Formats: sequence, C-alpha cells, structure tokens
Amino acid sequence: MGKPSLAGLALLAATCAILVGTAFGGGSSFNDEFELTWGDQRAKIFSGGQLLSLSLDKVSGSGFRSKREYLFGRIDMQLKLVAGNSAGTVTAYYLSSQGPTHDEIDFEFLGNLSGDPYILHTNVFTQGKGNREQQFYLWFDPTRNFHTYSIVWKPQHIIFLVDNIPIRVFKNAESLGVPFPKSQPMRIYSSLWNADDWATRGGLVKTDWSKAPFTAYYRNFQATHLSSSPSNSFSNGDWQSNELDPNGRRRLRWVQKYFMVYNYCADSKRFPQGAPIECKGSRF
Repeated sequence: MGKPSLAGLALLAATCAILVGTAFGGGSSFNDEFELTWGDQRAKIFSGGQLLSLSLDKVSGSGFRSKREYLFGRIDMQLKLVAGNSAGTVTAYYLSSQGPTHDEIDFEFLGNLSGDPYILHTNVFTQGKGNREQQFYLWFDPTRNFHTYSIVWKPQHIIFLVDNIPIRVFKNAESLGVPFPKSQPMRIYSSLWNADDWATRGGLVKTDWSKAPFTAYYRNFQATHLSSSPSNSFSNGDWQSNELDPNGRRRLRWVQKYFMVYNYCADSKRFPQGAPIECKGSRF
C-alpha cells in the first residue's frame, strides 16, 4: 500500500463518514485513577484532574500508570497526539501485567514528519511473547483534535477500537494451543519517549530536538467492567456477545481494507514456514 497524504486520508474518510462512531465524554478524574511515574515535571495533571499531558525533551520523556488493576472490561481514553514534526517519537498507551511471562495489549503511535500520517501500531503479548503486530494509518489527523482509543478485553477476544470503530480483533485461540491473556490483572500505562532508532522509517528519520518539547494530551478516561453495559457500545449487540454484529464487522473490513499497512499474519518473509497458527482461518 502506498503512503497516502493526510489530505487523501481525510477525503477517503469523508466518503465513509457514516461509519464513524460517537466520541465519549465525561471521564473520571486523573487524580483519582492515575499516578505520574516518571519524567519529573514533564507529566502533568491539570484542569481539576480532567486533563493530563506528557512531554518529551532531549533529557527525558514521561509516563503514568493506573492505580488500579483490571481483569477484563473496556478501557476508553481520548488522546491528542504530538503535533507538527513528531518523527522519532512514540506515544504508547497499553495494558500490561508484570514479570517475564507478562501479558500486554498495546496501542503505540509512531510519529512522523510534518504532513505525513502517524502509524498506529498494535500488538498483543501473551506469557511474555508478542510479535503479533498490526499497523494502521488513521482516517483523520490525530493531532488536531481528541479522538477515542479503546480496548475491549473479554475471555473470548480482544478488540481494538478508534472512535468506536473496531480496527482489530484478536480471538482466543487456546483450542489451537495459543495462550490468551485471561489470568493476569493488568494496569494501564502510557508514555511519551524517544525511539528514533526505529520508530520512523525504521530509524532513518531522527528526532528534531529543535522542535522540543513534544507534548501529547489525554482526557475522558473511562473503565467499564465486563459485567456492566458501557454508555456507548461498539455495536448494537449485547455487551456480553462473543462477536461483532454485522455493523461492527463492516466497519472492521473497511478499516482493514483501506488503512491497514502491516499485518504479521500476511508476512511471508518473516514466517516462511507459514503464518502463526492463530492466523489460520481468521480475518483478524
């Protein structure tokens, strides 16, 4: 897939605007739910606990984590990413347990030169093993406004959503011998850090420190336990349903057709003996 411009992405998105979901509002206080973990004063909570920012300069990045642990449920967060020339920077937002056999569910936003689109990198780790990457362009400029990034984590599957649109489904394939995150509670983490050794064009484009500090913003965090109904469902089906409804499946196909730029399941060079077993017979 060739690299589109932001204008091209916006035009394509406009033609498919009926697919776009509703943003979330009215989140919890960051003071109640999170703690700033590193970066000194580069991480800040302000506006009465309703906004959080992370910054990166040449000395350090910054990060935060949730005070609580979660085992299944839905996590929503609105982010506005680093604007301008963000090449070399990574904004990570993920769920993770701890230890050598940790589980992890990742959103990572890979910065780019001004005018070039961000890459949204997703991954799932089970028992310490990842290598399940899927990457996407977004159908909007994620630096102009806040957008909602969500993880639905259930015993049957993990669903990644952007503005209520499913972009990826990782199904439970334990019946095939593939571990699935189901027993280790996870905290929410986020960080903004320098990764110019790999983040942009494989490390060819370096961070322009003359543009520092780089800042990302967060608001409207929500966590919904599996046993309750969210205020905005990603489909019209029951929260306890094991699958996406037809509308959700149509949205997923739209994203994967027009915006997916890498899928580990289709990487024959990386897996010359055949795709990993969880990929077989699945369109996630």
